[in-house]
Formats: sequence, structure tokens, C-alpha cells
Amino acid sequence: MTHTPSQESALGPLEAGVRNTHLDLIRGVAVLGILVMNVVSYGLGPGPYFNLSAGGSRTWSDWVIGSFGEVFVDQKFMGLFSLLFGAGIALFCDRASAKTRRPRLLSLWRNGLLLGIGLLHMLIWDGDILVGYALLSPVVILLHNRRPRTLLVLGGAVLLVSPMAAVLLQSRIPGDGSGLGGFWTAGVELGLAAGEFILVDFLSRAAGMMLIGVALYRTGIVTGDRSNAFYRRMSIIGLGAGLPLAAAGLLWVATADFSPGLAFIGTIPNTFGTVPAVLGYVGLMVLWNRRPETPMRRRLRSVGRMALTNYLIQTVLGIAVLRILLPHLDLTRTMLLGFVAVVWALQLWWSKSWLDRFRYGPAEWLWRIATYRRLQRLRS
Repeated sequence: MTHTPSQESALGPLEAGVRNTHLDLIRGVAVLGILVMNVVSYGLGPGPYFNLSAGGSRTWSDWVIGSFGEVFVDQKFMGLFSLLFGAGIALFCDRASAKTRRPRLLSLWRNGLLLGIGLLHMLIWDGDILVGYALLSPVVILLHNRRPRTLLVLGGAVLLVSPMAAVLLQSRIPGDGSGLGGFWTAGVELGLAAGEFILVDFLSRAAGMMLIGVALYRTGIVTGDRSNAFYRRMSIIGLGAGLPLAAAGLLWVATADFSPGLAFIGTIPNTFGTVPAVLGYVGLMVLWNRRPETPMRRRLRSVGRMALTNYLIQTVLGIAVLRILLPHLDLTRTMLLGFVAVVWALQLWWSKSWLDRFRYGPAEWLWRIATYRRLQRLRS
């Protein structure tokens, strides 16, 4: 049975007893999954993040791990995060409207605080997504009461900005890759065109998925209100369409020997495949969450309830271990996967242990205090 969603947003806390366990599980899987790609940035930098051949790929296991990430993870878990964030804004505004006459103002204040958290996060890592989410939140707050069909159309239109930018900016890149810089080569500064593409691509995909997330919240899809048959169809169609597109994009770039001539446009198949793949993952997780309870699902939901805390801790651990403690180690993707496994184990253990004693994660608790401007009870 689906629990009633509470007032908090996708990265924030929810009151015990009124949680939507589907959202918690999806959020927990998303925050763990996003580490698979972020760890490449922590350990290898932007070049190997965007280009498998730029570093960290020396053995067959490195190539298998990198290829798996490109097809099954890249864009997908950031897409899940964005979808949940959009749904969370709508959910927050709906719940806040029963308690205040200015729910949108409260949501703007809350996301202004998130902007501050993201700016602090950027002091240690420039791959932060919170600043972008906070800057885009006023658009979602303004549109959150629109009809689901309208939101889906708007979200899809915004998503198309990324492939259009890829085509336009690729035309400005000479055949030797000048202008890409660290986007395609390890150890150098990002080129101007690459910086423009990263910014436009991120904002386009984030805003589009946030608007789609509001639509899926309004229709009860992301909150688990549809039938098992619906989610089975959504999983089969979504993954059947999305993952082959991502694989085709990787094959296209790989067969061209990772030519800089495909640096931007080579991302287009994956971008088109992300939406159906994300929907497929949502369907699978809702179906899994409806099965008899298991300790692993309880731990994953705990990770999701502390998503903001866990996201920030991943960065702290990644930067501290991979850049400060091991700065001279010649890291590979296989080594990075070992780091990911350790962090996953720690977060699966500590999230449940913490929430067995406390109502919120540390970052969620502080964010909540600042949102409502009064002390909140932390002990369970």
C-alpha cells in the first residue's frame, strides 16, 4: 500500500509515518547510482568522465566498467534525481498550502537555502548539481499547477535544447579538437565551447526532467499509484528503448576511435534514451518495492531519506581519499569501482543506523531548521 507523501522535497526529510516508500527507494537508488559517475570526476577529472579513452581505462575490466557506466548510469541517475526534485517541489507546495497562504514563497526560501548549500559544496567540487536545481526551482514552482500534459510537453521541449546545443557547438570545434580542452583530454583546462555545452546540457536536462517529474507526480506514476501491469509495461518499453539508444551512442563514438568530432553530438543518443530509461528504472523500483519486505530495501530507503546528507558525504569522501590522501596513485576505473563499493556499504549501514535513532539526516535536519526558522526535534 502506498503511504501518503509528506511535505518535503525530493532531497529533503519527510515525517515518519507518512512517507511514500516508493519515493524513498527510488531516491536511495539514485543517490548511490550517481556516485558511479561522480567518482570518475573525483578521481580522474572531467576528461575521462566524458571520454572513456582519456584516462583510467587500461585493462579490459576498466573498459567493461566504463562502458557499463555509459549505458546504464550516465545521465540516468542524474535524471532520476531531477525527476524526483521536480516531483518534490510540487509535493512540498501542495502540503505547504494547507499550512500557509504563501506556499510558493516558502518553497522559494527553501530552495534559496539549497542554493547556499550547493555553493558551499562547490568550494570542494565543481560538479555540484544543487546550485542548478536551486536556480531552476522558481520555474518549476511557477508551473507546478499546470496540467500534466502541458508539463510533459514543456519538459520534452526543454530537453531538446541539449541535442540542439550539441549540434551547434560541435560545428564550432575544429577537427583537431581545439576548444574542447579538458572535456576530451585529461589534465588540461576546459575549452570555452566545452564549458558552454556542459552548462546548457545540464540545465536543459535538469529542467526538462524536473517538469516531467511534476507531471509524473500529478498522475501518481512516480508515487506508485498505478497497477503492477502498468509498471511492467513502463519498465519493458522504457528500458527496451532507452538502453539501446545509449549503447548505440557509445558504439558510434567508440567506432570513430573517440574522435573529438563527436565529442558533443556523440551524447545525443544517450540524451534521447535517458527519459525512457529513467521511466523504466522507476517502474522496476516500484515493482520491487511492492514485493515482500527485505533488509536491503529498508537500508536503501534509509539512504533515500538522507539523500542530501549522503550526496554531500560522497563528495567529501571522494575528494579526501582520491585527491588528498592518494594524489599520486595512478587510478583506474576498476579501482574507482572498489571505492564506490566501500562507500555504498558505509552509506547502507550508517543511514539505517542513524535513522533508527534520529528523525532526519544531519544535513536534512539543518535544512529543515533553516526552512521553518525554528528548532526541530531530532531524536526519534
